[in-house]
Amino acid sequence: MDIFFMALVVALVLTVLKNHEQRQRIALLGAHLQRFQLEKLIEGLTEGYLRAFGEADAQRRESVLGMLETTERLLSAQLDDLSRALQGLDPVQARISHLPIALPWATRWLPSATFDLREMVRLHATGVAQAIANADGLSRRDQAFRVSAELLLFQHTCHWYCRSRGVASARLLARHRTSHEQVVAAVSPATRQAYLQLIGG
Repeated sequence: MDIFFMALVVALVLTVLKNHEQRQRIALLGAHLQRFQLEKLIEGLTEGYLRAFGEADAQRRESVLGMLETTERLLSAQLDDLSRALQGLDPVQARISHLPIALPWATRWLPSATFDLREMVRLHATGVAQAIANADGLSRRDQAFRVSAELLLFQHTCHWYCRSRGVASARLLARHRTSHEQVVAAVSPATRQAYLQLIGG
């Protein structure tokens, strides 16, 4: 009975500490994100792609896609600005744990099992910019698919930073019916290689 009680107390303390740390991380990242319109732009771009490729008429489809080019450029510029803004973040605060679940202060007592949010957001900004520039000469549909995947991976990183890898992957699956592995497979080869290297495989 005493062992059970102690285990319950330890679990409760860990939960309180974990929730406190997560609130701090949400507030920290939120303070940077609130300067931008990234969520609104991502939502508008995603809905725009769906509308464009749902059009049976090619001329109307191209018209919608043409209007989305401004949103694409603005989104890329804001991601780049966010990346630069995050460079001033304390290196300790920028750590993201490789662990699949959230443990309080894991980034402090196990720094070797972490990666850097600043590097990751820089990677996402580059990946989105390159996908929008379409240097690989993809069809407009395939390009839109790649841009969408790059953005989903960026969102996954934000949720991973604030919560945990497990929660971020579950949210991605619940909201977009897409697994983390599917998103990683859909980004550009350059993004995928750098991403996997950064998260340790």
